[in-house]
Amino acid sequence: MRENPDGVLLLDKPEGFSSTQALARAKRFLAARKAGHTGTLDPFATGLLPIAFGEATKFSRFLIDAPKGYRATLCLGKTSTTGDPEGQVAAASGHPLPNSAQIDEVLATFMGVRQQTPPMHSAVRVGGKRLYELAREGHEVERAARTIEIQALAREAFEGERLVLSVTCSKGTYVRTLAADIGAALGCGAYLVGLRRTTVGGFELGDAVALATIEAEGVEKARSRLLPVDVLVRSLPRQDCAREEALRFTQGQPVGWPAGRPGDELALYGPDGRFLGVGLCDQPGQASPERLMSTGLPGQAP
Repeated sequence: MRENPDGVLLLDKPEGFSSTQALARAKRFLAARKAGHTGTLDPFATGLLPIAFGEATKFSRFLIDAPKGYRATLCLGKTSTTGDPEGQVAAASGHPLPNSAQIDEVLATFMGVRQQTPPMHSAVRVGGKRLYELAREGHEVERAARTIEIQALAREAFEGERLVLSVTCSKGTYVRTLAADIGAALGCGAYLVGLRRTTVGGFELGDAVALATIEAEGVEKARSRLLPVDVLVRSLPRQDCAREEALRFTQGQPVGWPAGRPGDELALYGPDGRFLGVGLCDQPGQASPERLMSTGLPGQAP
């Protein structure tokens, strides 16, 4: 058995687990020493949680930074102190519930780039403490708004006080804050009662596996589910190098990239198709190593 697996596991996180707890269980089931998840899901939320193992952790930021999709269920006419089922729920102002046309009209106003203030019950640090720690102590502090982007927002179902939305948004978006803001805009109040992540970058929930499944399968079967490390960089342009150029890159030297513009990133491959790492264009027409795989090229001295 390999000492430590390398690759990406698409996990369907169950309700009641924090992302860190789900990660710890997956590490244990795969007998892995090094792993990290690619974007936090609250304990009450479920769905797609890609986990990077071994060498893949070097490139996990490409998923952390990727857009994410959700199926969000809102309860209209009520609010929660945390924006979700974990808070104290109360009836809102008594404003009548909207109809479908009114909902669609309000949803359209949330599209695009906007500012969002992180909720008090979040993991953002202020003054060295997590906001949720301050909230538990009864404190509310000033929070800096952050820029987010709502790329898609649509009504999927609406019956009674339940409203189901599909959401595609940028990293750092708090869907429970979005739900509360939508409720305020509708005038009736709302809070999030269900959240399921359906996409991360180009990955789909339908390809994910449950924790219970990998636990039942055993280590080797679970490890066989790992996707190769370079799926994390498939959004980058690819350059296949001749052996000498690939050798220079793996030794920390820049390689030519005629189409490169400063700030662009590139996935580099050796002549055998082996993924070598990511290069950063620091000068026009040139890419310098940014993150390298530790395996190098066949026959290359360690």
